[in-house]
Amino acid sequence: MSRKWLAGPYLIWMALFILIPMILVMYYALTRTVGGQTVFTLRGFQMAFEPMYLHVLWRSVRVAAISTAICLLLGYPVAYILASREFSQKSTLFFLFAVPMWMNYLLRTYAWLSILENNGVLNNILNAVKLPSLNILYTDQAVILGMVYNFLPFMILPIRTSLMKIDYSLIESAQDLGANPPTVFRRVVFPLSIPGVISGITMVFMPAATTFIIPSLLGGGQYVLIGNLIERQFLSAYDWNFGAALSLILMVVILLSMAIINKVDKGSEGGTLM
Repeated sequence: MSRKWLAGPYLIWMALFILIPMILVMYYALTRTVGGQTVFTLRGFQMAFEPMYLHVLWRSVRVAAISTAICLLLGYPVAYILASREFSQKSTLFFLFAVPMWMNYLLRTYAWLSILENNGVLNNILNAVKLPSLNILYTDQAVILGMVYNFLPFMILPIRTSLMKIDYSLIESAQDLGANPPTVFRRVVFPLSIPGVISGITMVFMPAATTFIIPSLLGGGQYVLIGNLIERQFLSAYDWNFGAALSLILMVVILLSMAIINKVDKGSEGGTLM
């Protein structure tokens, strides 16, 4: 049997769950039913560029970018520790980060409601030690906190994999040449871990920009991101044309972001380490 047939199931999967849905989204985005007839229109795209919806898109990108940056700042040191030869408890630490992933995504987000609400766990602890209460539920801070909590492992794992693949002899060579630990990290370790950093940024930014569960629960009904707006068009307003147009615009934004990230990644590969 020809090896080409081995790709058959994958091609069928792509056609059913990627190609056909994309064609349907494009169809609804570019058409509209008027008087029982389907006509070509750009109404959905024109509405998407109104100031109100552009503000929602900008807020979604901003919140996703902030969440991604925080995940990178928190995740890189953890990944570095998990990949370290000297740290003896890295298996335990890795287990602690993996355990929440066994829980349903929706349940993990619901748990933060009981933690952040006015009479929740966090404020009860603060009141017990005579500190003022925090009212961050239904704010940007709560949404970002929920995104960081849910997507942080997706930043840690690829960075950890890249760090573990680094040839330790390169680090030893740098040390033999007189490089101190900060210099070894800046000139050797970090440049070689860039592919993992790029993968982590992509794996965090994409779901953070498109999620609708986290802003719905932690941001309240009045806090709208682009994912919530698209969901409402399909499930509440029944304006599939506008929802499909928003989906295409969001896809273009994500693809442009990925292209920029990949360009940065290729540029970093051309640099020298020492």
